[in-house]
Amino acid sequence: MFKHILIAHDLRDTADMALCRAAQLAQQHGAKLTMLHVLDANESDQQHEKARQALDLSLTRYAPAGCELHVRSGSKPSEVVLQQVEELGCDLLVLGAHHQRHDFFSGTSLDRIARRCPVPLLLVARNDYQPYLRALSAIDFSLCAVSALNQAYYLLPASAELHALHVFEPIKGSPKQIQDQLQLQCGLIDQLMLDEAQKLPEEGPSLSHSVEQGGILRCLQENIRSRDIEVLVLGSHGRSALSQALLGSLAQHFLHRAPCDIFVVR
Repeated sequence: MFKHILIAHDLRDTADMALCRAAQLAQQHGAKLTMLHVLDANESDQQHEKARQALDLSLTRYAPAGCELHVRSGSKPSEVVLQQVEELGCDLLVLGAHHQRHDFFSGTSLDRIARRCPVPLLLVARNDYQPYLRALSAIDFSLCAVSALNQAYYLLPASAELHALHVFEPIKGSPKQIQDQLQLQCGLIDQLMLDEAQKLPEEGPSLSHSVEQGGILRCLQENIRSRDIEVLVLGSHGRSALSQALLGSLAQHFLHRAPCDIFVVR
């Protein structure tokens, strides 16, 4: 259950998409919603006034009653966003996806926020504001991946389906050795999911899991398409080989080429 959601709005169309999703989640969780905009310190007062007018319009159109608007100034918007998360005591940060370069709130800023954000980050890429129905979680044996799965369970409504996918990338060996490794991985994941399910409340999304052999990027992409996934759940760091991959090129791939909404948990 989330209590205070922060939506960082940078005046792009995807920021309004993110605001609509944040408003839906605030209603679902009975949470407070705050909208933050970081003014570009290099812009003129006239440009700042136009930005405030655009923000007021977005608030009127998409935000629920009681949503607060915080306008701050800074040369590094990522630092301001992270500072506001801490100062306001927010427990979920929502951003719009970056499908094309934006100089002030660049991909580098997004990477920095994803790496340092102390609370779960939801990157919104879909123009759909109905409650989530289908989520996919990349699972391994790290605490970070398990934490991401648990946070996603609380994010989703009880009507949703949460599927955990473990991707087995075998080391070199004979076909029999690889098959034995796969069976071992399946048994370990079965036990892990059983243990985690017993810790979760009964009222929540349906939980399922599977193990697939292959490359993690391809397997995730195929499952996103075949299962019509609305939100992909990733742990942002950990000690296992899979978690290290999620922290590096894989996380960057999905953050900057989001095929659906992306939920990132440290």
